[in-house]
Amino acid sequence: MSTYSLSETDGAAARQVPVAQPRARLRASAAGFVAGMAWIAFGLSCLVWEDVGDWSRTQALGISAFVIAAFLIVGTLGADRLGRLGAALRQRAPWLSALGLVLTLWELATAKFAWLPLPFFPPPQAIIEVYTDDLPKLLDSVIASVKLQLGGYLIGAGAGFLTGVSIGWSRSVGYWVHPVLRFIGPLPATAWLPVAFFTFPSSWSASTFLIALATAFPVTVLTWSGVASVSNAYYDVARTLGAKPSFLVTKVAIPAALPHVFVGLFMGLGASFAVLVVAEMIGVKAGLGWYLQWAQGWAAYANMYAALIVMSLLCSGAITLLFRARDRLLVWQKGVVKW
Repeated sequence: MSTYSLSETDGAAARQVPVAQPRARLRASAAGFVAGMAWIAFGLSCLVWEDVGDWSRTQALGISAFVIAAFLIVGTLGADRLGRLGAALRQRAPWLSALGLVLTLWELATAKFAWLPLPFFPPPQAIIEVYTDDLPKLLDSVIASVKLQLGGYLIGAGAGFLTGVSIGWSRSVGYWVHPVLRFIGPLPATAWLPVAFFTFPSSWSASTFLIALATAFPVTVLTWSGVASVSNAYYDVARTLGAKPSFLVTKVAIPAALPHVFVGLFMGLGASFAVLVVAEMIGVKAGLGWYLQWAQGWAAYANMYAALIVMSLLCSGAITLLFRARDRLLVWQKGVVKW
């Protein structure tokens, strides 16, 4: 009797699977169709009404919206043949629908009916003009920011990692360094701006120091916590097998502390980006922070929004790369924390 019940249950489940898959595909295709219609509405909003101001990229933006709409509709309908790209389109179809609707409302409220005042709220095509007309200056700012951010972050991460391992492993080092860390670490890195720009020979080196300082504190604290939390049983087993102190540090303490280290690296990355913008606004003559200040001074808010979008993409991309490195090094924790 129990065998018959299991067989009947399995048969019902087997009959439900083929039915569920077409329904899921139908819902995904419908979501892709809705996303395509949202982008068609955005294209129509660009081309049907006349612009209130003089925006040279309106027609190109409308045509691009129609191309994106066609790609979304065709891509979601044929997602099975597109592999990962098709699956990604189906998964992000609701967000793409919302994006199309937001762009439509943005276009109508700015370029068509001027419900939002200029220059504080430029239309979408004004930001496209920034990427086409002011691209050289924006790229120079991006390159300068990446150089400054990367240099300061690597210095701060390296110094914080070595300091954290030293404090977590050696009590004598912790005795001398811990009070200094408690005194300097909680202070915002931007509070050291006057001292840094007076002490260092150039604004570039001062900004690098501030970024490194903002990165080093969370990396130090989390690395120290990771090394200190390693179980003594690991050390006892390694010593029983004849391990030397250098082996205990490099092969036992550091690998066991890596999950904490990456948490510190994530926190340091966010802090370093905040300091980067402030430092570039005050002392550096190039970079995205300088570009933001320049755009605000000339009331070029389209340039400011364009720079903010680029800055957001850079920060998100850096965090994504850090997550990729974490998943590669910490294979046993892959997928535990997602970005």
